[in-house]
Order: sequence, then structure tokens, then C-alpha cells
Amino acid sequence: MPAHEMPGGVILETLDLCKRFSGIPAVEGVSFRVSAGEILGYLGPNGSGKSTTVKMITGLLQPSSGEIRYRGELVHPGTADFKRYQRHIGYVPEEPYLYLQLSAAEYLFLIGRLRKMRDVLLREKIAEGLRQFGLWEDRYSPMASYSKGMRQKVLLLAAILDDPDLIILDEPFSGLDISTALMMRLFIKKLAEAGKAVFFSSHVIEVVEKVCASVIVLRRGKVVGAGTIDSLRTILNRNTLEEVFTDLVELRDSETAASNLLALMRG
Repeated sequence: MPAHEMPGGVILETLDLCKRFSGIPAVEGVSFRVSAGEILGYLGPNGSGKSTTVKMITGLLQPSSGEIRYRGELVHPGTADFKRYQRHIGYVPEEPYLYLQLSAAEYLFLIGRLRKMRDVLLREKIAEGLRQFGLWEDRYSPMASYSKGMRQKVLLLAAILDDPDLIILDEPFSGLDISTALMMRLFIKKLAEAGKAVFFSSHVIEVVEKVCASVIVLRRGKVVGAGTIDSLRTILNRNTLEEVFTDLVELRDSETAASNLLALMRG
């Protein structure tokens, strides 16, 4: 049975979520569900409202209107029930904001203590996680010396440290080398296989197509397409997600623009 049909399978749901800045909508009327065992792609060009949505569902921004539900229960930003909901979230932001003077081991231990994890279990999880992510040899080096990929691995380890059931990823592949991106892609699939709900926000079409079965396409803060990748390709009579995306966000003139730019460059 597909995850979205499982009884009680819906982990996160938004209903008509909106965010306005000085009266101007950045996100408008966004509704979606993410179920246990599902990786939902949230796809849109830069500036379409993806990160604003992520910040609302993680509590970094308060919605102007709309609802956020966790396992069917309405959670209100800024209240105790929202704090309880946040404890079930593993969040990997686009920018790796870390205490760079700390080592990976120190940083992860700090995160675990803030989440009130038992020291013995925490040390075991940190050691195994660093080994599996290829960071063991650098565990005592300050993260200031780490590459972007190494820092992303630390962020992902921090996000899953206390076994959350909802993983929220905002452009997690930004700046990664090919081998690290492949490992991260496989791991995200493993998270879904383990029953986690994964919300995957990205503007990189190729990655979303390889990782996600279902997508939401966002344009200027509004949902312009939603469903499985296969169903969207069928409905729009397109062969690839890139072609679907191009249709939905009205980029069919991009080839003309590219040609005009080339002509301008040549004088």
C-alpha cells in the first residue's frame, strides 16, 4: 500500500499556507501532505517561495495565515504544541550555519545535549555516524577546515541524531561534489525506506527526479503542479521532469533568451 494511503501515515500537512511581507505574498495558498516513507519534492526556481515555506514549517517564520498539522493535530507557531512538534523535525538548511571553531564531534555532542539525549547513547551514535559518513579521521579537527560537503554531512548527522520522523531538507546538495551527492542521495532514500517522511526542497530538477516519486511545483509563491512525476509527465505529455517544469513555470522562451544573449555577446 502506498505511504499516502496508509492509515495514520500523514506526518506533515499544510493547509492554505500563506506568507506576506509588507502585504506582498511570497507564499500563497500552499497545501501539501508528506507521509511516512515518502520523499516529497518541492521544486521551483530561485525566488519562488521554497525557502520561505521551509522556514514556516520549521518555525523560523510565522505564517501570515493557513495551518500546519503534525500527525493530524493542528500546531500553532510560537506555542508549546509547536515546540513539541519541532522536536520531531530533523532540518538541514541550505547554508551550513555551524560553530566552525568546534570539531564535528564537539558540535554533534552539543546538539545531542540540547535535545536531552543520554550521553552513552549520544556518544555511540556520534561515533558510528562519523564513521559511516567518512568523517572519523577528522572528528577532532575544527569544522573551519572542512569542505562544504563535509559540513553538509555534519548537518545531516545533526538532523537525524535523535531519530526524528520528519526530515526537512532545503537545497541539501548545494555545492557538493559528485561522490558526496551520490552518498547523500542514497541515504535520503534509506531514510524513506526506514519510514521517515522527507520534505525535499530544491531547484535542481535532475536531483529531484532521481530522489522523489512525487513533487510539488511552485511558481511565484503558488502551486502550479502537484502529483507523482509519472502522472505529471503523462498529463502534460512530456518525457522528463525538466520538460514538465518548463511548461509549468512558463520558461518556454528560455531558448530564445539564450540565443539572444549569445548574439549580444558576439556583438
